[in-house]
Amino acid sequence: MADTEFLEQTRLSLKDARLLLVPAYGIGTAPLGDWLESNMRHLQKLLPALAMLILLLIGASLAVTPARAADDFFLWLEELRAEALGQGISPAILDAALKDVAPIPRVIELDRSQPEGTLTFQQYMERVVPNSRVKKGRNKLAKNAAALNAVHKVYGVQPRFIVALWGIETNFGQYTGGFSVVASLATLAFDGRRSAYFRGELLKALQILQEGHITPEKMVGSWAGAMGQSQFMPSSFVNFAIDFDGDGRRDIWTTKADVFGSASNYLAKSGWRGDQTWGRKISLPANFDKSLASLKITKTLAAWQELGVRRDNGNDLPKVAGMTASLVFPGGEEEPAFLVYNNYKTVLKWNRSTYFAMAVGHLADRIAGR
Repeated sequence: MADTEFLEQTRLSLKDARLLLVPAYGIGTAPLGDWLESNMRHLQKLLPALAMLILLLIGASLAVTPARAADDFFLWLEELRAEALGQGISPAILDAALKDVAPIPRVIELDRSQPEGTLTFQQYMERVVPNSRVKKGRNKLAKNAAALNAVHKVYGVQPRFIVALWGIETNFGQYTGGFSVVASLATLAFDGRRSAYFRGELLKALQILQEGHITPEKMVGSWAGAMGQSQFMPSSFVNFAIDFDGDGRRDIWTTKADVFGSASNYLAKSGWRGDQTWGRKISLPANFDKSLASLKITKTLAAWQELGVRRDNGNDLPKVAGMTASLVFPGGEEEPAFLVYNNYKTVLKWNRSTYFAMAVGHLADRIAGR
C-alpha cells in the first residue's frame, strides 16, 4: 500500500473514531470531532513513528511463532502417541518412528500448490504415455513375465494393466518418493486442512511398522504419504497389500511379486473383470446426442450400435451379449470419444482422475501392441 493511501485511510479512520469510541465514555461526539479536525496535521506527523512501532510489534510476535508452533506440535504428537498406544502400537515402535519427527515446510508448500489440471487431455497423454514408456513397459512385461503370470493366475488381472499402473505411478519402480512417510503424514495431520484423514493414515502407517513389514527409516514415499512402487496410501496397504512371495512381509517397496500381487488384489477386490478390456475409442454419427456422455448412463454395446456408435475405424462394435459400456469425452464435449467398460470404472477407484484412467488403458494397450 502506498504511503499516501495509508495516510488517507488513517485520516478517514480518525474522523470516524468519534462514532466508535466516544459513546463508550459518555462524551459528546462533536467536541472530539472538532479536536480531531484541528489536530489532524500533528497526528499525521506521528503516523510514520506509529507505523514503525506496529511493525516492530508484529516482528516481535512473529519471532516467537516458531517456538510456539514447535510446542504445539510436541503436545499434538504426545496426544497422537497416546492414541497409538491405545491401538496396540508398542512404545518401542513409537520411539523409533516418532523420534526427531518435526513438521516439514516443503510438504505444506506442495500441498498448497497442487496443479489444478491445466493440461489438456492430449497434452496429458503425450506426457504420461510417451513412446519411451511404451518401449520400457514392453521390456518390463517380458522381463517379469513369470511373476506377473503367477499373480494373474490368482487374481485374474491381465499383466499388461499391472505393468501400465506400475509405469504411470512410479516409472516402473524408479521414482517412489524420498519423504519420510511418518513425518509427511504427521505434518499434514497437524496442519489442520485435512487433519482427520491424515491422522488416520498416520495411525495406519504406525500399524504397518508394528506388523514389521518395513522399518521406519525405509518407510519412504511421496510428500502426501503414498508408498512403494504401487504408491499405496497406508490405508490401501492395510486393505490390499499382500505377501505374495510368502516371506512374512508385505513389501511393496522392493519385492516385485508383492508389488504386482498387491496391485492385482486391489483391482480384483474393487470389481475388476479379467474377461474384459477397459474400453475403446469410437466414432459418432452427426448430430449425436452428447448428453448421453456420462458414467452414470450405461447401455449395452448393441444399444450403442443402434444409436450409430461405431469403432474408431468405422466398423461395427463388438457383438458381446450383455456387455455394457458408458460413453465419455475425456477432453470435454469434443472428440475423441470413448466407450468405457467396467474395468475403466475400477481404475477410477484407484485414482479418480479421468485422465489417469485413460492413460492406464492406453498404455496397457500399447504395451500389448494393440
